[in-house]
Amino acid sequence: MRLRTTLAAAVGALTLLVALPGPASAAEGTFSYVYTDIAGEPRLGVLVDPESRECITIPEAAGEYVPPAHSPRNRTDSSATVFTGPDCDGEHYTLRPGGSASARLKLRSVVFS
Repeated sequence: MRLRTTLAAAVGALTLLVALPGPASAAEGTFSYVYTDIAGEPRLGVLVDPESRECITIPEAAGEYVPPAHSPRNRTDSSATVFTGPDCDGEHYTLRPGGSASARLKLRSVVFS
């Protein structure tokens, strides 16, 4: 009888350990966008394996006096919500994994699910 109780407790503990969420993870893949460099030329920016559930301000488009980035391509395994303002502020739009948008979609920050 004691063996059965011990075994049931061990199985219950193992089930709880497997069900607990792990530490914060990263979206796997790349997220790219087009930004304008200091000479006014379009350049490709890329985030590789970005952190999930953390707001990422696009460094090349963070300043108030620089144009926002555009044409995002979400080649990660997570949804990407892009924002018109830095620090995940302003209007937003969500791109599914593998999704992309045209140059009409402007962004300054992004967060991955």
